[in-house]
Amino acid sequence: MQFAPVIAKDLSVRPAQVEAALELLETGATVPFIARYRKEKTGELDERQLRQIEEQFAYLSELTNRKQTVLESIDNQGKLTPELRNRITQCTSKTELEDLYLPYRPKRRTRATIAREKGLEPLAQQLAQLNQTGQAVQSLETLAAEYVSDQVPDAATALQGAADILAEGIAEQSALRAYVRQTLLKTGTVSSKIKPDYPEGSTKYEMYRKYDCAIAKLAPHNLLALLRGDKEGILKVNLTGDEDNILEHLDYSQIRTKQANLRQFYQTVIKDAFSRLMKNSLTNEVIAEKKAWADGESINTFAVNIKNLLLAAPAGMKPTLGVDPGFRTGCKVAAIDGTGKFLDYKPIFPHTGKQESAAKILSEMIKRHNIQLIAIGNGTASRETDAFVGSVIRDLEPKPIKVMVNESGASIYSASEVAISEFPDLDITVRGAISIARRLQDPLAELVKIEPKSIGVGQYQHDVDQKQLKQKLDATVESCVNYVGVDLNIASRELLTYVSGISSAVANNIVAYRNENGAFNSRRQLLKVAKLGPKAYEQCAGFLRIRDGKNPLDNTAVHPESYNIATTILKDQGVDSKAVLSELNLANLDLQRYVTEAVGLPTLRDIVEELEKPGRDPRAEFTYASFQEGVNEISDLTEGMILEGVITNVANFGAFVDIGVHQDGLVHVSQLANRFVSDPKEIVQVGQVVKVKVLEINKELKRIGLSIKAVDGGGGKAAPRPSKKQAVEKAAPKPASLSDLQAKFSRPKRRR
Repeated sequence: MQFAPVIAKDLSVRPAQVEAALELLETGATVPFIARYRKEKTGELDERQLRQIEEQFAYLSELTNRKQTVLESIDNQGKLTPELRNRITQCTSKTELEDLYLPYRPKRRTRATIAREKGLEPLAQQLAQLNQTGQAVQSLETLAAEYVSDQVPDAATALQGAADILAEGIAEQSALRAYVRQTLLKTGTVSSKIKPDYPEGSTKYEMYRKYDCAIAKLAPHNLLALLRGDKEGILKVNLTGDEDNILEHLDYSQIRTKQANLRQFYQTVIKDAFSRLMKNSLTNEVIAEKKAWADGESINTFAVNIKNLLLAAPAGMKPTLGVDPGFRTGCKVAAIDGTGKFLDYKPIFPHTGKQESAAKILSEMIKRHNIQLIAIGNGTASRETDAFVGSVIRDLEPKPIKVMVNESGASIYSASEVAISEFPDLDITVRGAISIARRLQDPLAELVKIEPKSIGVGQYQHDVDQKQLKQKLDATVESCVNYVGVDLNIASRELLTYVSGISSAVANNIVAYRNENGAFNSRRQLLKVAKLGPKAYEQCAGFLRIRDGKNPLDNTAVHPESYNIATTILKDQGVDSKAVLSELNLANLDLQRYVTEAVGLPTLRDIVEELEKPGRDPRAEFTYASFQEGVNEISDLTEGMILEGVITNVANFGAFVDIGVHQDGLVHVSQLANRFVSDPKEIVQVGQVVKVKVLEINKELKRIGLSIKAVDGGGGKAAPRPSKKQAVEKAAPKPASLSDLQAKFSRPKRRR
């Protein structure tokens, strides 16, 4: 564990914690499993810390392998000195390593290479020596004349060749490259202009027509927008620095002689080294470094948005109709049962003169399948469809609850291999309606079937590093799925794939076993699934739930390896572990008496939390925005209006809010609170219900400016939601009755 001390120092944890985490990761343990069930071994490292350890270990491993390659390359050239070996061995970044390797890296023929081929290396060395010693030289031309040959026609050519060799040597000095790089990062300015081919108002990059910003203050979204515009050929983007200051530093660090003629020669050499050999390459490196930073910031924001969306509260597993609205092509209506199983499909045409027929079909489907929830997609014709459904269910008893559902990404799912495999005989439009219905029942279970970057809660997701994006989003989905837990008997193959320790092949086998043998009645039954061995069982068992199984503990997050201790605790409390667990009060329980070599206080505390609130769902209570009647279009808005809405996306510069019209409004970061906000995610999150004030309406550009601080006083979050700790501690509510849902959703609700 050679990297443990380095990683530990960087993360401010103990080396022993890092070593334990790396050992567990090496054995194939997943981050969610380690964070939840190996707290004693890691000293209670959380998921964030474990993923940082994993990332840093990968980086340091790659760096070590690269060092070895570099050392072998230089050694083969016969140029590896003890000093150079030590510098390479001790360097801590890939950038520093490549700077050290640059003089020895195989390269194409350069001006310096050509000069060496002409025999001018000794002249360059002689000039360098004169610079260092300060020895007087009357004439550089006289000195250079000695090197005139068939290949070097005159002294001027000889001096130029020597200058090329010296310039390359200066440009390849790692310390100088590091200085120029840091100077550009700290004091550089990014500027842009729109190319003459694009007149004013003709592009989406108008704010960058004449743009200047210090690179140190450039926001991630601005940089990504600039680079996208440059790539599209609309913008010309430049990075400039204080070249006079840079050249002054280079002169000071390289010129030792006081001889005027030699000083002038060296100043010319240094200017050439910077302008020709350093400026462009280091500018590109700085932009690449800032791009990597912007990628990371944007990916993190995207991941947080995805997490909040995936952890949105479910409406409940109840018979549901999914309605995919449409005008000319009609509305697609799909019925699913309380497990998400597809039951029925009908197309209806309420907006093309067939309203009576559509109402009859819809009413019959509701009655036939005992529908309790109706999910209406928020796309085209959603407003009209919402009104039509409302008129149909007005006189029904019991009355289903209709909810507008964000259908972003539903079309992606409908055409995906996952959807085709799930419903090979159904039309693409039917699959979309099913997806909309399932999203209402359980957002997490349905959204895992869609590529995360297609869900529509990110910024510039197609411009960032795609490998890094996929890794981050996959980790986020994995974290969410295992945090909530999965019902083993209704989970899809896609959902099971994200459970700790379960591969795609094993997920297929679980579903196949379930289809062949019926519902699982115990976790131990998993060991009968093909390719699911003891190791996979260890990793996954605690995250899988079995409702109404043989052992009530199978419906908790208590790991089977801890059943004996859990049973002992229950027995000591006079509770039969085989009976249905009731809520217990274990607050005053002396946990120390149950501590063993394998099980410490952290695990015992987790066990007690589960025993006190068995079958809990850590997600927050389901909420929705109540949109104002009569506000359906941007033309219905007036400045000063106070409206309720829901956060649909959070970016580095603010948050987008759905207020019931066809365009989301923007709450700029400056309008989130009366204090400085560096990160909008500190104030709001996707899915949060907020009240906003309309500040600005631009009907031509279809832009709406909103403010939260103008409503809540700017003190903080507009509508606080439970913290992670509160969510974890929240007991799972009893299944809501139809009357409960009617009471919750009886307020008038308008959506587009």
